[in-house]
Amino acid sequence: MNKLYNIAILAISMALISCGDDYLNPSPTSAISEAGYFETQSQLESGVINMYDGIQGVNSTGTNNNRAVQIEFYMAEMLSDNTRTKSFEGEAAQFESYDVKSTNGIITDYYRSMYDIIFRANTVLANLEVATTKKAQFEGEAKFVRAYAYFNLVRLFGDVPLLDRVVDPLETDLQFTRVGTSQVYDLIISDLTTAAANLDNSYKTRASQAGAQAMLAKVHLTLGNYNEARSLCESVVGAGFALEPNFKDVFYNEGNDEVIFSIGYLSDDTDDSQNFSSEWLNAVGRTSGVNYVTDEAVTALDALGGDRTAYSYRVDAIQNEQHQVVKYLPNGDDALGIDAVSSNPVLAGNDWIVIRYADVLLMHVEAIMAGGINTVDGAAIASFQAVRDRAGLTTVVSEVTKQQLLDERRVELAFENHRFFDLVRMGAAIEVLSEYSTNNGYNFSGTDLILPIPQREINLSNGVLTQNPGY
Repeated sequence: MNKLYNIAILAISMALISCGDDYLNPSPTSAISEAGYFETQSQLESGVINMYDGIQGVNSTGTNNNRAVQIEFYMAEMLSDNTRTKSFEGEAAQFESYDVKSTNGIITDYYRSMYDIIFRANTVLANLEVATTKKAQFEGEAKFVRAYAYFNLVRLFGDVPLLDRVVDPLETDLQFTRVGTSQVYDLIISDLTTAAANLDNSYKTRASQAGAQAMLAKVHLTLGNYNEARSLCESVVGAGFALEPNFKDVFYNEGNDEVIFSIGYLSDDTDDSQNFSSEWLNAVGRTSGVNYVTDEAVTALDALGGDRTAYSYRVDAIQNEQHQVVKYLPNGDDALGIDAVSSNPVLAGNDWIVIRYADVLLMHVEAIMAGGINTVDGAAIASFQAVRDRAGLTTVVSEVTKQQLLDERRVELAFENHRFFDLVRMGAAIEVLSEYSTNNGYNFSGTDLILPIPQREINLSNGVLTQNPGY
């Protein structure tokens, strides 16, 4: 895996910069090895911050740059029926047409980014002995981050190499040997359980107890462990989070009561800004427009979005037949009362929300339904109704069907990197994406529910790393 992310360079990369109010601002350090660096708790905390810096990713439109969450929308939204490219060209278009190649630079970048994050987390875990008062906290944060990366990897790539410690570059078999998804999920569950036990809810842009519980609930939903998922969701529900009264404020009032875990960015800062939201626009930034809203998503939002619709998509002012994502606009929209977040759209400071309270409420419904067709359970209806009430859809529901839940998750969490995972987890992906593909002349098949292992990694493994079926 890129010789595990070029360990020598990464060990020196403790030159870290803040990414929001919850980040620390450690002083840059260079020309020292990882082994000699971590001698004090404050130095180890710089390694902790480095994990979040890894998730934050690099502000660049080039491939193979460790862009991490900044390119996740290609996999989680454009691989679904929610978004597409504007031009139907290039590597990005492979996602919408279900023709992703193992040589695709976007998946190569994302795969390497997740293992880069895992290496950073393992580095913290390997040096916990230098911590004094914060040892349990740092362990919890590192295991949360490692679980976050593995949860993304296992859902997108299936069986993957499992690295639960810092690996010597010469241990090539361990680096490149894929293990079964059940073994990966065992580590994820163990890590998140430890994180939930070790952490409190002091942070929003660092790991927290509620963040670990919510992510663990989604893991259990993915595995069909519904009782465990319900209990975890109810713990988060009782932790003091709340829906923002105004849907717009979820995305433009950062650190609000609804946010459970987000990735922090700083406006007009070359190192700690993001440019993915500018890529979603026409003639802004450095691309011609990706993550454009599909007609199918427009129809769903118009019918079911309520007050959320205006703050989810808008008509492209340049090409009126096209529709853009409104969430995370970097340059604002006067008609919607959204201010620009930066002077330069490609240096945007919009935080990226990974987990928010509305997601937990809808997971609570899903857990109670236990994969069933419908539910009339009062607790499930209350959680479902709360999300709809905030959207101005106050008609009281008497039951929730699986289709209603899928629809509600789609319009509530549109373009937040949930749709593809939701379809797969709830057993609707093949039916929904087959119909979507047929209607649009795409090439979807069941093997497209797992991405190809990047060919670059297979080449580096000298044949140890195997490819997924269909690629």
